[in-house]
Amino acid sequence: MNVLFLSEIFHPHGRGAELATYLFAKNLEAEGLNIVVVTNRFNGDEEVTKNGKLSIYRLPLFREDTNSKYSIFRRVDVLFSQFLRKLVKWADVVYIPRFWFSAIWLAKAYRKPVVVHFHDYIPICPLSTTFDITKNQVCSCKRGYCSLRCIYAYEKSVESTMLRTSSSVLLNSTLGRCLSRFTELSDAVICASNAQKNLIVSRRPRMSRKVSVIHNPLPEVKQLDIEGNGFAYFGGPYVLKGFHTLFRAVGYLKQSIHRETNVYVSDFAQVSAHFAERLRNRGFILRGRLSGSAYDDVYAKAGSVIVPSVCPEVSSYVAMEAMLRGRLLLASNVGGLPEIANGCSGAFTFPPGDSVQLAKIMGYVWSLSNDTVTDLGARNRESLTKRFDNKDSVSNFVRLLTRVSG
Repeated sequence: MNVLFLSEIFHPHGRGAELATYLFAKNLEAEGLNIVVVTNRFNGDEEVTKNGKLSIYRLPLFREDTNSKYSIFRRVDVLFSQFLRKLVKWADVVYIPRFWFSAIWLAKAYRKPVVVHFHDYIPICPLSTTFDITKNQVCSCKRGYCSLRCIYAYEKSVESTMLRTSSSVLLNSTLGRCLSRFTELSDAVICASNAQKNLIVSRRPRMSRKVSVIHNPLPEVKQLDIEGNGFAYFGGPYVLKGFHTLFRAVGYLKQSIHRETNVYVSDFAQVSAHFAERLRNRGFILRGRLSGSAYDDVYAKAGSVIVPSVCPEVSSYVAMEAMLRGRLLLASNVGGLPEIANGCSGAFTFPPGDSVQLAKIMGYVWSLSNDTVTDLGARNRESLTKRFDNKDSVSNFVRLLTRVSG
Protein backbone atom coordinates (compact mmCIF):
# COMPACT_ATOMS: atom_id res chain seq x y z
CA MET A 1 0.00 0.00 0.00
CA ASN A 2 1.21 3.51 -0.85
CA VAL A 3 0.57 6.15 1.83
CA LEU A 4 1.29 9.86 1.38
CA PHE A 5 1.97 11.77 4.61
CA LEU A 6 1.34 15.52 4.29
CA SER A 7 2.77 16.92 7.50
CA GLU A 8 4.17 20.45 7.79
CA ILE A 9 6.48 19.32 10.62
CA PHE A 10 8.17 15.92 10.71
CA HIS A 11 11.01 15.43 13.14
CA PRO A 12 12.30 12.47 15.17
CA HIS A 13 13.07 14.73 18.13
CA GLY A 14 9.81 16.64 18.06
CA ARG A 15 7.12 16.58 20.70
CA GLY A 16 3.45 15.69 20.54
CA ALA A 17 2.09 15.49 17.00
CA GLU A 18 5.54 15.71 15.40
CA LEU A 19 6.85 12.75 17.37
CA ALA A 20 3.69 10.69 16.82
CA THR A 21 3.81 11.31 13.06
CA TYR A 22 7.44 10.27 12.87
CA LEU A 23 6.85 7.10 14.90
CA PHE A 24 3.83 6.10 12.83
CA ALA A 25 5.78 6.59 9.59
CA LYS A 26 8.65 4.43 10.85
CA ASN A 27 6.34 1.72 12.16
CA LEU A 28 4.22 1.60 9.01
CA GLU A 29 7.35 1.37 6.87
CA ALA A 30 8.49 -1.55 9.03
CA GLU A 31 5.16 -3.24 8.26
CA GLY A 32 5.96 -3.12 4.55
CA LEU A 33 3.95 -0.07 3.50
CA ASN A 34 5.43 2.45 1.07
CA ILE A 35 5.54 5.79 2.89
CA VAL A 36 6.26 9.15 1.30
CA VAL A 37 6.37 12.20 3.61
CA VAL A 38 6.14 15.77 2.32
CA THR A 39 7.08 18.29 4.99
CA ASN A 40 8.72 21.65 5.67
CA ARG A 41 12.48 22.10 5.35
CA PHE A 42 14.15 23.79 8.29
CA ASN A 43 17.75 24.98 8.48
CA GLY A 44 20.20 22.11 8.11
CA ASP A 45 17.65 19.59 6.82
CA GLU A 46 18.41 17.52 3.75
CA GLU A 47 16.01 18.06 0.86
CA VAL A 48 15.43 14.35 0.26
CA THR A 49 15.95 11.40 2.58
CA LYS A 50 15.27 7.80 1.61
CA ASN A 51 15.51 4.81 3.92
CA GLY A 52 13.99 1.53 2.78
CA LYS A 53 10.34 2.16 1.93
CA LEU A 54 10.30 5.54 3.67
CA SER A 55 11.01 8.64 1.56
CA ILE A 56 10.97 12.19 2.97
CA TYR A 57 10.78 15.30 0.79
CA ARG A 58 11.42 18.60 2.55
CA LEU A 59 10.14 21.73 0.83
CA PRO A 60 10.57 25.40 1.81
CA LEU A 61 6.96 25.89 2.94
CA PHE A 62 7.34 28.48 5.72
CA ARG A 63 9.91 30.00 8.05
CA GLU A 64 10.80 28.23 11.28
CA ASP A 65 9.31 31.02 13.41
CA THR A 66 5.99 30.95 11.54
CA ASN A 67 2.77 29.37 12.75
CA SER A 68 2.15 26.49 10.35
CA LYS A 69 -1.61 26.22 10.88
CA TYR A 70 -2.54 28.99 8.46
CA SER A 71 0.75 29.46 6.63
CA ILE A 72 0.22 26.15 4.88
CA PHE A 73 -3.04 27.45 3.37
CA ARG A 74 -1.09 30.11 1.47
CA ARG A 75 1.06 27.59 -0.35
CA VAL A 76 -1.32 26.81 -3.18
CA ASP A 77 1.70 26.85 -5.49
CA VAL A 78 3.00 23.75 -3.71
CA LEU A 79 -0.43 22.20 -3.32
CA PHE A 80 -1.16 22.28 -7.05
CA SER A 81 2.39 21.70 -8.23
CA GLN A 82 3.09 18.87 -10.63
CA PHE A 83 5.27 17.25 -7.94
CA LEU A 84 2.50 17.03 -5.35
CA ARG A 85 -0.20 16.09 -7.86
CA LYS A 86 2.01 13.23 -9.01
CA LEU A 87 2.39 12.00 -5.43
CA VAL A 88 -1.36 12.20 -4.79
CA LYS A 89 -2.03 10.11 -7.89
CA TRP A 90 0.60 7.60 -6.67
CA ALA A 91 -0.94 7.24 -3.21
CA ASP A 92 -3.60 4.75 -2.19
CA VAL A 93 -4.33 6.89 0.89
CA VAL A 94 -3.53 10.51 1.74
CA TYR A 95 -2.81 10.95 5.45
CA ILE A 96 -2.92 14.39 7.11
CA PRO A 97 -1.64 14.34 10.71
CA ARG A 98 -1.46 18.10 11.30
CA PHE A 99 -2.92 21.18 9.56
CA TRP A 100 -2.58 20.60 5.81
CA PHE A 101 -6.36 20.42 5.44
CA SER A 102 -6.36 22.27 2.11
CA ALA A 103 -4.85 19.11 0.59
CA ILE A 104 -8.12 17.28 1.20
CA TRP A 105 -9.60 19.04 -1.84
CA LEU A 106 -6.71 17.94 -4.05
CA ALA A 107 -6.99 14.34 -2.87
CA LYS A 108 -10.72 14.33 -3.49
CA ALA A 109 -10.17 15.73 -7.00
CA TYR A 110 -8.20 12.54 -7.71
CA ARG A 111 -10.73 10.41 -5.81
CA LYS A 112 -8.23 9.42 -3.17
CA PRO A 113 -9.35 8.52 0.38
CA VAL A 114 -8.17 10.86 3.12
CA VAL A 115 -7.38 10.08 6.75
CA VAL A 116 -7.09 13.04 9.12
CA HIS A 117 -5.34 12.58 12.47
CA PHE A 118 -6.25 15.01 15.25
CA HIS A 119 -3.66 15.68 17.95
CA ASP A 120 -5.69 18.59 19.27
CA TYR A 121 -9.25 19.94 19.15
CA ILE A 122 -9.22 21.75 15.81
CA PRO A 123 -12.67 20.41 14.74
CA ILE A 124 -14.36 22.16 17.66
CA CYS A 125 -11.91 24.95 18.54
CA PRO A 126 -9.83 27.11 16.16
CA LEU A 127 -7.28 27.61 18.94
CA SER A 128 -7.15 23.79 19.23
CA THR A 129 -7.28 23.93 23.04
CA THR A 130 -11.06 23.92 23.76
CA PHE A 131 -10.27 25.87 26.92
CA ASP A 132 -11.70 29.30 27.68
CA ILE A 133 -9.09 31.24 29.62
CA THR A 134 -11.53 34.06 30.30
CA LYS A 135 -13.72 31.63 32.27
CA ASN A 136 -10.93 29.28 33.40
CA GLN A 137 -12.83 26.22 32.22
CA VAL A 138 -13.25 23.87 29.29
CA CYS A 139 -15.07 25.79 26.57
CA SER A 140 -18.76 24.93 26.24
CA CYS A 141 -19.30 26.64 22.88
CA LYS A 142 -20.88 24.24 20.37
CA ARG A 143 -20.71 26.51 17.34
CA GLY A 144 -17.10 25.71 16.44
CA TYR A 145 -15.54 29.09 16.99
CA CYS A 146 -13.83 31.07 19.74
CA SER A 147 -14.91 34.49 20.95
CA LEU A 148 -12.60 37.40 20.16
CA ARG A 149 -12.08 37.85 23.89
CA CYS A 150 -11.01 34.22 24.33
CA ILE A 151 -8.54 34.38 21.42
CA TYR A 152 -7.05 37.62 22.72
CA ALA A 153 -6.73 36.24 26.26
CA TYR A 154 -5.05 33.08 24.96
CA GLU A 155 -2.45 35.00 22.95
CA LYS A 156 -1.67 37.27 25.89
CA SER A 157 -1.24 34.21 28.13
CA VAL A 158 1.57 32.94 25.89
CA GLU A 159 3.03 36.46 25.69
CA SER A 160 2.50 36.90 21.95
CA THR A 161 3.48 40.15 20.28
CA MET A 162 0.75 42.62 19.35
CA LEU A 163 1.17 41.70 15.66
CA ARG A 164 0.82 37.98 16.34
CA THR A 165 -2.13 38.59 18.67
CA SER A 166 -3.91 40.68 16.05
CA SER A 167 -3.25 38.06 13.35
CA SER A 168 -4.52 35.31 15.61
CA VAL A 169 -7.71 37.18 16.43
CA LEU A 170 -8.35 37.80 12.73
CA LEU A 171 -7.55 34.32 11.43
CA ASN A 172 -9.03 32.24 14.24
CA SER A 173 -12.29 34.20 14.15
CA THR A 174 -12.66 33.82 10.37
CA LEU A 175 -10.76 31.02 8.63
CA GLY A 176 -10.58 29.10 11.90
CA ARG A 177 -14.33 28.60 11.82
CA CYS A 178 -14.00 26.77 8.50
CA LEU A 179 -11.36 24.24 9.60
CA SER A 180 -13.89 21.76 10.98
CA ARG A 181 -15.80 21.88 7.69
CA PHE A 182 -12.62 21.02 5.79
CA THR A 183 -11.92 18.02 8.00
CA GLU A 184 -15.47 16.69 7.58
CA LEU A 185 -14.58 15.95 3.94
CA SER A 186 -12.19 13.22 5.12
CA ASP A 187 -13.03 9.53 4.91
CA ALA A 188 -11.75 8.67 8.38
CA VAL A 189 -10.62 10.50 11.49
CA ILE A 190 -8.13 9.31 14.10
CA CYS A 191 -8.18 10.50 17.71
CA ALA A 192 -5.34 9.80 20.14
CA SER A 193 -7.52 9.12 23.18
CA ASN A 194 -11.07 8.20 24.09
CA ALA A 195 -11.43 11.48 25.97
CA GLN A 196 -10.57 13.43 22.81
CA LYS A 197 -13.01 11.39 20.72
CA ASN A 198 -15.84 11.84 23.21
CA LEU A 199 -15.36 15.60 23.39
CA ILE A 200 -15.15 16.05 19.62
CA VAL A 201 -18.14 13.79 18.91
CA SER A 202 -20.22 15.53 21.58
CA ARG A 203 -19.77 18.79 19.64
CA ARG A 204 -19.75 17.26 16.15
CA PRO A 205 -22.11 14.23 16.25
CA ARG A 206 -22.06 13.84 12.46
CA MET A 207 -18.36 12.91 12.66
CA SER A 208 -18.98 9.96 15.00
CA ARG A 209 -19.13 7.31 12.27
CA LYS A 210 -15.71 8.39 10.96
CA VAL A 211 -13.79 8.51 14.24
CA SER A 212 -11.45 5.78 15.49
CA VAL A 213 -9.20 5.89 18.54
CA ILE A 214 -5.60 4.83 17.91
CA HIS A 215 -3.17 5.57 20.71
CA ASN A 216 0.12 7.21 19.83
CA PRO A 217 3.10 4.86 19.61
CA LEU A 218 5.42 4.80 22.60
CA PRO A 219 8.90 6.20 21.92
CA GLU A 220 11.98 4.10 22.56
CA VAL A 221 13.00 5.48 25.93
CA LYS A 222 15.22 3.70 28.43
CA GLN A 223 14.58 3.55 32.15
CA LEU A 224 16.98 5.78 34.08
CA ASP A 225 18.34 5.42 37.60
CA ILE A 226 17.02 7.93 40.14
CA GLU A 227 19.72 9.97 41.86
CA GLY A 228 17.61 12.59 43.61
CA ASN A 229 14.16 13.17 45.09
CA GLY A 230 13.26 16.30 43.14
CA PHE A 231 10.31 16.96 40.86
CA ALA A 232 10.36 17.81 37.15
CA TYR A 233 7.99 19.89 35.05
CA PHE A 234 8.43 20.34 31.29
CA GLY A 235 5.52 22.60 30.31
CA GLY A 236 6.98 26.10 30.45
CA PRO A 237 5.41 29.12 32.23
CA TYR A 238 2.04 28.71 30.54
CA VAL A 239 -1.47 28.91 31.92
CA LEU A 240 -2.87 25.97 29.92
CA LYS A 241 -0.04 23.74 31.08
CA GLY A 242 -1.02 24.56 34.66
CA PHE A 243 2.19 26.17 35.85
CA HIS A 244 0.23 28.54 38.10
CA THR A 245 -1.18 25.43 39.82
CA LEU A 246 2.31 24.07 40.40
CA PHE A 247 3.62 27.45 41.56
CA ARG A 248 0.99 27.69 44.29
CA ALA A 249 1.37 24.02 45.22
CA VAL A 250 5.11 24.44 45.84
CA GLY A 251 4.29 27.36 48.14
CA TYR A 252 1.80 25.25 50.12
CA LEU A 253 4.27 22.36 50.29
CA LYS A 254 7.03 24.60 51.60
CA GLN A 255 4.72 25.86 54.35
CA SER A 256 3.70 22.35 55.39
CA ILE A 257 7.08 20.61 55.47
CA HIS A 258 9.14 23.74 56.28
CA ARG A 259 11.80 22.58 53.90
CA GLU A 260 12.66 23.44 50.34
CA THR A 261 12.07 20.93 47.56
CA ASN A 262 13.84 20.98 44.22
CA VAL A 263 11.51 21.45 41.27
CA TYR A 264 13.27 21.39 37.90
CA VAL A 265 11.34 23.29 35.21
CA SER A 266 12.12 23.68 31.51
CA ASP A 267 11.37 26.33 28.85
CA PHE A 268 11.98 29.19 31.27
CA ALA A 269 14.84 30.90 29.45
CA GLN A 270 12.72 33.90 28.39
CA VAL A 271 11.09 34.84 31.71
CA SER A 272 11.88 38.21 33.29
CA ALA A 273 14.66 38.52 35.86
CA HIS A 274 12.14 39.48 38.56
CA PHE A 275 9.94 36.45 37.90
CA ALA A 276 12.99 34.17 37.71
CA GLU A 277 14.11 35.39 41.13
CA ARG A 278 10.65 34.68 42.60
CA LEU A 279 10.78 31.16 41.21
CA ARG A 280 14.25 30.47 42.58
CA ASN A 281 13.22 31.71 46.01
CA ARG A 282 10.38 29.20 46.00
CA GLY A 283 12.66 26.27 45.11
CA PHE A 284 12.39 26.14 41.33
CA ILE A 285 15.51 25.32 39.33
CA LEU A 286 15.14 26.93 35.93
CA ARG A 287 16.20 25.36 32.65
CA GLY A 288 15.80 26.50 29.07
CA ARG A 289 14.54 24.34 26.22
CA LEU A 290 15.88 20.84 26.78
CA SER A 291 17.14 18.32 24.26
CA GLY A 292 19.29 15.21 24.21
CA SER A 293 21.38 14.59 27.31
CA ALA A 294 19.92 17.66 29.03
CA TYR A 295 16.71 15.69 29.55
CA ASP A 296 18.65 12.82 31.11
CA ASP A 297 20.34 15.23 33.50
CA VAL A 298 17.01 16.54 34.78
CA TYR A 299 15.46 13.07 34.96
CA ALA A 300 18.39 11.80 37.02
CA LYS A 301 17.67 14.42 39.68
CA ALA A 302 13.89 13.95 39.70
CA GLY A 303 11.98 10.88 40.83
CA SER A 304 8.63 12.37 39.80
CA VAL A 305 7.24 14.32 36.85
CA ILE A 306 4.32 16.73 37.24
CA VAL A 307 1.80 17.37 34.43
CA PRO A 308 -0.70 19.86 35.94
CA SER A 309 -2.51 20.85 32.72
CA VAL A 310 -5.81 22.68 33.10
CA CYS A 311 -6.86 22.20 29.47
CA PRO A 312 -7.96 18.72 28.33
CA GLU A 313 -4.73 17.24 26.98
CA VAL A 314 -5.44 14.93 24.04
CA SER A 315 -2.68 12.63 25.23
CA SER A 316 0.72 13.45 26.67
CA TYR A 317 4.14 12.28 25.57
CA VAL A 318 5.56 14.03 28.64
CA ALA A 319 3.49 11.73 30.88
CA MET A 320 4.30 8.67 28.80
CA GLU A 321 8.02 9.39 28.70
CA ALA A 322 8.07 9.98 32.46
CA MET A 323 6.58 6.56 33.09
CA LEU A 324 8.82 4.88 30.51
CA ARG A 325 11.83 6.34 32.32
CA GLY A 326 10.57 4.82 35.56
CA ARG A 327 9.30 7.97 37.21
CA LEU A 328 6.23 8.65 39.31
CA LEU A 329 3.56 10.68 37.56
CA LEU A 330 1.54 13.48 39.15
CA ALA A 331 -1.08 14.59 36.63
CA SER A 332 -4.36 16.45 36.53
CA ASN A 333 -7.32 14.21 35.76
CA VAL A 334 -8.43 16.00 32.62
CA GLY A 335 -8.53 14.97 28.95
CA GLY A 336 -6.46 11.93 28.02
CA LEU A 337 -4.19 12.07 31.08
CA PRO A 338 -6.35 9.69 33.21
CA GLU A 339 -6.14 7.09 30.41
CA ILE A 340 -2.35 7.14 30.76
CA ALA A 341 -2.34 7.10 34.56
CA ASN A 342 -5.19 4.61 34.99
CA GLY A 343 -4.29 1.55 37.06
CA CYS A 344 -0.69 2.60 37.73
CA SER A 345 0.33 2.41 41.39
CA GLY A 346 2.96 5.10 40.83
CA ALA A 347 0.63 7.56 39.10
CA PHE A 348 -1.39 10.11 41.09
CA THR A 349 -4.11 12.37 39.74
CA PHE A 350 -5.76 15.51 41.06
CA PRO A 351 -8.45 17.94 39.82
CA PRO A 352 -7.08 20.51 37.36
CA GLY A 353 -6.17 23.73 39.12
CA ASP A 354 -6.28 22.16 42.60
CA SER A 355 -3.00 23.38 44.08
CA VAL A 356 -3.79 22.12 47.58
CA GLN A 357 -4.37 18.55 46.41
CA LEU A 358 -1.24 18.66 44.27
CA ALA A 359 0.76 19.90 47.28
CA LYS A 360 -0.53 17.00 49.39
CA ILE A 361 0.49 14.48 46.72
CA MET A 362 3.91 16.11 46.37
CA GLY A 363 4.36 15.94 50.13
CA TYR A 364 3.47 12.24 50.17
CA VAL A 365 5.78 11.45 47.26
CA TRP A 366 8.58 13.52 48.79
CA SER A 367 8.38 11.41 51.97
CA LEU A 368 8.89 8.11 50.12
CA SER A 369 12.24 6.38 50.17
CA ASN A 370 14.33 6.17 47.02
CA ASP A 371 13.77 2.40 46.87
CA THR A 372 10.00 2.85 47.03
CA VAL A 373 10.03 5.50 44.31
CA THR A 374 12.22 3.27 42.14
CA ASP A 375 9.88 0.31 42.61
CA LEU A 376 6.75 2.34 41.84
CA GLY A 377 8.43 3.87 38.80
CA ALA A 378 9.31 0.43 37.47
CA ARG A 379 5.68 -0.61 37.88
CA ASN A 380 4.59 2.46 35.95
CA ARG A 381 6.79 1.51 33.01
CA GLU A 382 5.54 -2.07 33.03
CA SER A 383 1.89 -1.03 33.18
CA LEU A 384 2.23 1.55 30.40
CA THR A 385 3.98 -0.78 27.95
CA LYS A 386 1.30 -3.41 28.49
CA ARG A 387 -1.63 -1.06 27.96
CA PHE A 388 -0.17 0.96 25.07
CA ASP A 389 1.31 -1.75 22.91
CA ASN A 390 2.83 -0.34 19.72
CA LYS A 391 1.91 -3.46 17.76
CA ASP A 392 -1.75 -2.85 18.52
CA SER A 393 -1.54 0.81 17.48
CA VAL A 394 0.20 -0.03 14.20
CA SER A 395 -2.12 -2.94 13.37
CA ASN A 396 -5.16 -0.74 14.04
CA PHE A 397 -3.65 1.92 11.81
CA VAL A 398 -3.00 -0.54 8.96
CA ARG A 399 -6.52 -1.92 9.32
CA LEU A 400 -7.98 1.58 9.02
CA LEU A 401 -5.86 2.41 5.95
CA THR A 402 -6.90 -0.88 4.32
CA ARG A 403 -10.57 -0.17 4.98
CA VAL A 404 -10.62 3.34 3.52
CA SER A 405 -8.52 2.36 0.49
CA GLY A 406 -11.19 -0.18 -0.45
